[in-house]
Amino acid sequence: MILKGIDRIREYDHLFKNKRLGLITSISGVNNELLSTIEILHENYRLNALFAPEHGVRGDRGAGQFVDTYIDDATGVTVYSLYRKDSKRLTEGMLNEVDAVVYDIQDLGVRYYTFISTLIYALEDCATHGKEVIILDRPNPLGGVKLEGNVLKNQFKSFVGTYPLATRYGLTVGELANMVNEEQNIGCHLTVIPCREWRREMLFHETDQTWVMPSLGIPRFETALLYVGTCLLEGTNVSEGRGTSCPFEILGAPYINAEKLVKHLREKNLNGVGFTPVYFTPTSSKHKGVFCQGVHIHMTDYKEFEGYKTGLVIIESLKKMYPDSFALLPPFKENSKPFISLLSGNDYFEKNDWTSEDILEKNDKDLIAFRKRKEKYHLYE
Repeated sequence: MILKGIDRIREYDHLFKNKRLGLITSISGVNNELLSTIEILHENYRLNALFAPEHGVRGDRGAGQFVDTYIDDATGVTVYSLYRKDSKRLTEGMLNEVDAVVYDIQDLGVRYYTFISTLIYALEDCATHGKEVIILDRPNPLGGVKLEGNVLKNQFKSFVGTYPLATRYGLTVGELANMVNEEQNIGCHLTVIPCREWRREMLFHETDQTWVMPSLGIPRFETALLYVGTCLLEGTNVSEGRGTSCPFEILGAPYINAEKLVKHLREKNLNGVGFTPVYFTPTSSKHKGVFCQGVHIHMTDYKEFEGYKTGLVIIESLKKMYPDSFALLPPFKENSKPFISLLSGNDYFEKNDWTSEDILEKNDKDLIAFRKRKEKYHLYE
């Protein structure tokens, strides 16, 4: 049986005893018996503070919804927000409440999922203020072997991409933290409690673990695989399926002809995936209340499926088929970059003459270099 960091906490009792603990977690922070890490630390140690990332410590906040400081009803512990309008950092005042910060969140293994941005900020802030960080490691649901996408360029850093990682980066959060701490000479006092029995080639469905939604937009393991590529559509005027039962799995817009798009995508002969027409009316987010047509993506082989390439080809197809309707969303802030450029970590999509073949060829060089770079930090075979 695979044991996550939280399942091995008694083996590392000395790390927690007689310390004031702060915990960064969310709804996915549970052990193999589905007991919350919040309750485990509260009942067995001195849990002095909770730190809420995007979606909140209980997973009760929507994507992009700011979190306020409040008292957790179940424990009476103060919850400090790490997803505020003015900052996403741990402050000196927050860190004065604790001796060590514990991190336990199920990651996706995808660069633009913001929990890892919170983790990287925590390493920096704890180093600045002389606080220890303890990571309860978890399996990467997308495995630790396959890499996809590109490596983010520094000029495109944002909260949806804080570090030069591959889009699908093949590291656990513990391995990632060690990489960032060493490469950036952060100097954080960092301890990783590793998983037991997890192997790098394992995808989530091979781990015998229970999928707990890390956020409402990722209801299933299959969604995580799709998110590698279809999250890029968040930077366009196409619905990525938010406001439906299948976010990132069904895609569409009012101007799309579902049958024609499906026929076009089937001709691409993409690995491990099939397409069927879909018709839907989102209840929230883009095109709320408006009838849309598009595609439902069906994975036929988890190992062969190439999420980034699939998302890229879908965007390329929409750009060619609907040149007068398909568009990138404008920047959120004046003088900022388009959101798709922040997600992708480069400006490929801002140019008119890009092709999926050219982008994938450039990305291959990125991934070869990143694979060599990351191997130094592997904790698992």
